[in-house]
Amino acid sequence: MEVVKITPRGYCHGVVDAIKIARKLGAEAGSEAVPQPIHMLGYLVHNEHVTDELKEDGVDLIDEDDRFAGLQQIDEGTVIFTAHGVSPQVKQQAEAMGLQAVDATCSDVVRTHDLVKDLAARDFHIFYIGQRKHPEPEGVIGEAPDRVHLLEPLDFEALDHVEFPTQKIAVTCQTTLSQWDTISTIEEIQRRWPHVEVYNEICKATQERQEAAVAAAAEVDMVIVVGSSRSSNSKRLVQVVEELGHKPAHLVDSPADIDNTWFEGVDRVGVTSGASTPTWMTRKVIEHLEKLGAGDLVAAE
Repeated sequence: MEVVKITPRGYCHGVVDAIKIARKLGAEAGSEAVPQPIHMLGYLVHNEHVTDELKEDGVDLIDEDDRFAGLQQIDEGTVIFTAHGVSPQVKQQAEAMGLQAVDATCSDVVRTHDLVKDLAARDFHIFYIGQRKHPEPEGVIGEAPDRVHLLEPLDFEALDHVEFPTQKIAVTCQTTLSQWDTISTIEEIQRRWPHVEVYNEICKATQERQEAAVAAAAEVDMVIVVGSSRSSNSKRLVQVVEELGHKPAHLVDSPADIDNTWFEGVDRVGVTSGASTPTWMTRKVIEHLEKLGAGDLVAAE
């Protein structure tokens, strides 16, 4: 059995930047600029291994999906807003509480926040394609909650109940969705509202990893995606391999999640990883597959 390492995979720039910010704060903890304790308001990035490493650096986790409720668990010190971003209301609340706030929002997500603010200021109503209860949509929608309408990917039935008081309509999206589901949803919106302005904000890292995984699926019998079940982009990699690559795919957080029976009759297995998965964990998974009888490693171009 050959193990095909799919590239690109692993950390994206937004994750790298967020981790650097958090580690720098941990190193400067207790200084005038970084009062203690230090908390990340939710998972800085959606990976438990990264979270555990940051805890060792002195950055504690507030494990609360509701960012306002999470703030109530912090009495003092420094709070880090995660790579997924937060609403302006959360930022205002942190300031009112006297906390030292540090923003680790991914620059791609910041661009979507700015886009929504601009569109709302120009009197647009906005379809936002995204996942309910995911922190990224919650933060973006907070920029203009009376003008942004959350739409799950491919939920065309929900469009039957939408009416706008204006012809100024736009559509944008969460950065980590399936690019193909997003395009299909945008096309359906365009069919119903031909004048809609389209802003596809699927980030480059998401697109490249999905395209590489689907392309590799044509050359392998199965794909292993290393990532957390919390990670939207990791779950989308499994989805696109199965739906577009027509091959089985499994999401594993570590080698302990691997079931040896998956590989019966498998000659080539591809390995990729989500944008918040540490390289060392992906390496452990590959080493585990080698011990199962994998041959030479082959890099997918």
